Amino acid sequence: MEVTVAAEEKAKDKVQTLCPVMKNAIDKKLYADYKGNRVYFCCSSCKGVFEKDPEKWIKKMQEEGVSLEKVK
Repeated sequence: MEVTVAAEEKAKDKVQTLCPVMKNAIDKKLYADYKGNRVYFCCSSCKGVFEKDPEKWIKKMQEEGVSLEKVK
């Protein structure tokens, strides 16, 4: 039963407010577009870390229930 509750909690996506790398507040001017999604960062260093292995960071954000902004 607890597993079901955890799965339900993950299903409640939340808007990205923290950098996936350092967990600091994001700066909307610093972002990378990846596979139709926009990911925001706190600094240019974190953007560089993300760009070296974007799949790792996207997966981590999905596991945390973060809903990524779609690129228009």
